[in-house]
Amino acid sequence: MLIYSRIVAKKMLSFLFFILLFSFANAKSTSKYPFIFNVSPLVEKTYAELPLGAIKAKGWLLDMLKTQRSGATGNMDNLYPSVMGDRNGWLGGDGDQWERGPYWIDGLLPLAYLLDDEKLKSKVKPWIEWILNSQQESGYFGPSVDYTSEHGLQRDNSADWWPRMVVLKILQQYYSATQDERVLSFMLNYFKYQLETLPLKPLGNWTFWALYRVGDNLQAVHWLYNLTEESFLLELGELLHRQGHNFTHMFLHTDAMSTFNSIHCVNLAQGIKEPIIYFQQTHDSLYYCAVKKGLADIKKHNGQAQGMYGADEGLHGNNPTQGVELCAIVEKMFSLEKMIEITGDLDFVEELEKIAFNALPTQITDDFMCKQYFQQANQVKITRNHRNFYEDAHHDGTDIVFGTLTGYPCCFSNMHQAWPKFTQNLWYATSDGGLAALTYSPSEVTACVGKGVKITVTEDTFYPMDDKISFTFNVANKKKGVVEFPFHIRIPSWCKRAEIKINGKTLTKDVGCGIEIINRVWKTGDKLEVLFPMEVTIQDNWYENSISIERGPLVYALKIEEQWNKIDFEEQEKKNFGSYYWEVLPTSKWNYGILNFDKKKANDIFEVKLLPQKLNSDYFWDSKNAPIEIYVKAKEIPSWKIYNDMAGPLPYSVGAGGIDPIKKIVLIPYGCTTLRVSQFPLIH
Repeated sequence: MLIYSRIVAKKMLSFLFFILLFSFANAKSTSKYPFIFNVSPLVEKTYAELPLGAIKAKGWLLDMLKTQRSGATGNMDNLYPSVMGDRNGWLGGDGDQWERGPYWIDGLLPLAYLLDDEKLKSKVKPWIEWILNSQQESGYFGPSVDYTSEHGLQRDNSADWWPRMVVLKILQQYYSATQDERVLSFMLNYFKYQLETLPLKPLGNWTFWALYRVGDNLQAVHWLYNLTEESFLLELGELLHRQGHNFTHMFLHTDAMSTFNSIHCVNLAQGIKEPIIYFQQTHDSLYYCAVKKGLADIKKHNGQAQGMYGADEGLHGNNPTQGVELCAIVEKMFSLEKMIEITGDLDFVEELEKIAFNALPTQITDDFMCKQYFQQANQVKITRNHRNFYEDAHHDGTDIVFGTLTGYPCCFSNMHQAWPKFTQNLWYATSDGGLAALTYSPSEVTACVGKGVKITVTEDTFYPMDDKISFTFNVANKKKGVVEFPFHIRIPSWCKRAEIKINGKTLTKDVGCGIEIINRVWKTGDKLEVLFPMEVTIQDNWYENSISIERGPLVYALKIEEQWNKIDFEEQEKKNFGSYYWEVLPTSKWNYGILNFDKKKANDIFEVKLLPQKLNSDYFWDSKNAPIEIYVKAKEIPSWKIYNDMAGPLPYSVGAGGIDPIKKIVLIPYGCTTLRVSQFPLIH
């Protein structure tokens, strides 16, 4: 038996799709852990997160996680001992006791369980045990003594609410992986403490960070409510929402998204999810609408081609030379992942893929040892120099060089969560007893479907570099060998003619965007294949009317030849910035404008060349191994020069012409670049 259906979720209809969730609002979920679809009165979700460890990375994504293990993620205690060593306050020491230690564990813990790596788990364990054993009778936990100032350490805000929000995320993941019941009683006691203490010492009592990042706290409260049904948790949820920054009002009723420096970039990336998290309590669609408007306004006034926004660290407009902070990338990814789980909104899925496949890979070195504090959409020279960033005065010109503690060390501590949590959110359980593949990457998932039958689905693909995805099914019950359940797959909005096959036979073709639900009796060995043909599309609403080139989920950028130079810091600087940094200089021209063309005929103008042999390389996220090239006619623009050690003012499209001869320039995926131009002027 096969039942085939689809849910259309085009951008124009995403709100209507979301409203369908309301019909479940008063239904009490009967699902218990590990699948949490929300317990009444919370709005029942369409999707639920799977236990940590149920999803395993494969292919290039597994290589990425293994690189994290051998790189900085697996070795922060050695690379950054002053903060991550035994003196850390979250290990009971007298050293750093604010966000950086928890930041590391927030990425290290999921990595350890995704790889099932005992060495990494042993690094996590002392942090978990100290935290659990630190709880006082009042419910308070963590560092409790303030210390005098010490260079490079944050150790004078022991009671601050904010770093504990990161720890709550850590404990949620730990429980998901281990089912350690101590976590539940620990969090209940802490949330009772919060309910009693917040009226006297509100979120902004020590620092303002908790005001903007309260969504992390609130999502943990809802998570625990689903497991315990303790009614006081919803009372706490209301209190947290009231005390936190009012993102709903800011998005709907202010011009903050068009005002320079109106909000810190990471606060925005973390806070964007709070209205939708709170929506689960209130059922008021106003909160969802606020987030949709907020995201649209961010893109309009500050957006860049790779899916992020100019903010270095305050909001700073849409000039493609404005910085994008790495912390903002990883936190926006997590926010989108939580919002996808709650709403099923496919716009959020596509934004997540754009950031993960474009902005993220380029800002961390291939060995996962160094990072950029800021990246630029048009980045033609990486040197130690001052630039027009809000933070320029504070980091001695190190904001865009690759290093460890260069710029500001928060990103070196926080970058570890992105790929593990992306992996953890590739698959979801569905409220109809099935599985959903919403975000695509090579992976394998094991979960119970239907009436509790365990199944493993293997996803083989080179996506996002390739347009083919294959799912192979394996039913654990060898005696029966079959199970009936619905399988949800997403057809991206950029795909006009998707094709779906089951065991080599076409189920449907020329399918448009939305959710395809295939409900059938699945047996071991069944293979479902999907084809998402990718076409070149143009985005032309960027700064100075510049354009960006996209194909599928990938943005394409000019391939610039690079020279990497390793430079040692002076001895007196090493305590601030680490031992060394990398500068990257261009060895080929970059100042090209693309010849003006009919945008409706982009696929005729841009020549796509696939290099299948490079798909099988150990690592295709660099310029040498990029498996796709796009060629287009361009001219050099002599007046577009280096200014302040970066690309000078972007010529307006369509402005002055370039100089002959016309030549074909090579574009490669943005995520494969270090130096690049991704927002191009058009020329005569």
